[in-house]
Amino acid sequence: MVGPLLPLIRTGRVLAGIVSLNPSPSALPGHSTLERLASGLAWWALIGSLVGLVLGAAAWALGSHTNNYQYSSSGRRAVLVSALAALVIGAAPEVINFLFGAGQSIH
Repeated sequence: MVGPLLPLIRTGRVLAGIVSLNPSPSALPGHSTLERLASGLAWWALIGSLVGLVLGAAAWALGSHTNNYQYSSSGRRAVLVSALAALVIGAAPEVINFLFGAGQSIH
């Protein structure tokens, strides 16, 4: 299976020494607008997570008090998913920076 891909692999190795990537926020116009847009989207996502957490907790409590297993289970799942979404949103910049750094160390 590697046989047909061998020319592409050789080309990739040659280009690996030529091509470089150095992210710079000042490289393109509008970088501050894009950063504000990303921050605004993260804020809306956090608000969505908060609403999901509150509604899920209410459904979980209501389902538990009325002995409705399905309602309780759905509420618990909503609480967990909303909490994980908030965790991922908060950790996203560090995760991206870590993965980019790990990618830069590959030679």
